Amino acid sequence: MATRGIDFANLSLMDALDLAILIEEEAEERYLDFAAQMEQHRTPEAARFFRFMASNEAKHGLELSARRAERFSDAPRVVNRSMIFDIEAPDFDAARAFMSPRKAMEAALASEVKAHAFFVAALPALRDADVRALFEELRNEEVEHQELVQLELDKLPPDSGLSDDDFVDEPSAQ
Repeated sequence: MATRGIDFANLSLMDALDLAILIEEEAEERYLDFAAQMEQHRTPEAARFFRFMASNEAKHGLELSARRAERFSDAPRVVNRSMIFDIEAPDFDAARAFMSPRKAMEAALASEVKAHAFFVAALPALRDADVRALFEELRNEEVEHQELVQLELDKLPPDSGLSDDDFVDEPSAQ
């Protein structure tokens, strides 16, 4: 798991909600970073898809935040961003110059698979029934997200067959 200092066996529901919110925030930020990179590389289709994924992560984060506020008001967070890394966010090296929409969607699909694996791996350690129920819900939502991305992926034509190396400039003397 890509966590540090989280005791899953003693995780409270408030902390579990905070963890889930942080996971969504991290993924949203990474997708926005990727969208900006794709815009800089003049790959608008991939940028649009990454912005779409960022908005989905933001929406889910807001839903989780509302649940947390309803149940725990403004109680301070114990779980913080330094305790997680790359749970659902696409891998840093997934974005490429001249990235096709297919490659963008494949990166997103890999992120949803990674998030699902996180929740599956955490489940055996969870003792609290409410936390377990939340993680099961989140695990199931990751499957739904995978299916949605896969449906969009299936609509796309195959890639051109060009690789990232086809766009690399040869070194030259200065």
